[in-house]
Amino acid sequence: MISFPPRLIEGYRTFTSERLPTEQSRYRELSERGQSPEVMVIGCCDSRVSPEVIFDVGPGELFVVRNIANLVPVYQPDGGAHGVSAALEFAVQVLKVKHIVVLGHAQCGGIRAFVDKIEPLTPGDFIGRWMAMFIKPGEKVEQREHETMQDFVTRIEKAAVFRSLENLMTFPFVKRQVERNELHLHGAYFGVAEGSLFVLDQAAKEFRAVRESAAT
Repeated sequence: MISFPPRLIEGYRTFTSERLPTEQSRYRELSERGQSPEVMVIGCCDSRVSPEVIFDVGPGELFVVRNIANLVPVYQPDGGAHGVSAALEFAVQVLKVKHIVVLGHAQCGGIRAFVDKIEPLTPGDFIGRWMAMFIKPGEKVEQREHETMQDFVTRIEKAAVFRSLENLMTFPFVKRQVERNELHLHGAYFGVAEGSLFVLDQAAKEFRAVRESAAT
């Protein structure tokens, strides 16, 4: 007997009986001609924040990379292995996506770990080292006077979106396409409890709520 999570087997069977029949032609088309999504989403690994669910998309519509706290590192062409950078390169250089969305969210465990971190990094502290790239050398991230812890964490969650957008522009191939107006960068923030979505008004540097559709 093969050991595999029963919930996934159950979900697959539902997929093959309910969803696949309505999308079979789409899957065959994608198999034959390959993928050509126009949008890349850089999101968090958090199981509550699935871009495909939030944006209600079908197969082949989004190119998604997820990591702790939806962070984009700075361009660093060294001998190391860079998963996010590789996905970004593939999306922009090969797939020719037209939009990149950095999707942050409320109650982010990575951001909370960053905020609560008080001990020095240890050799095996992968989360701590990953989150350390959120700040620039010499930069301090501190709770403001009269700012509640919840407000502080929310501010940092949103700041992570700004930092990732800033870091995206350190990649020459991204910067070049943006300057040619062939690639557009966007920020978004998802409220887990309410299912609310906020998109970044880059001119005002503020997140604006997206209104829900009227109930029918």
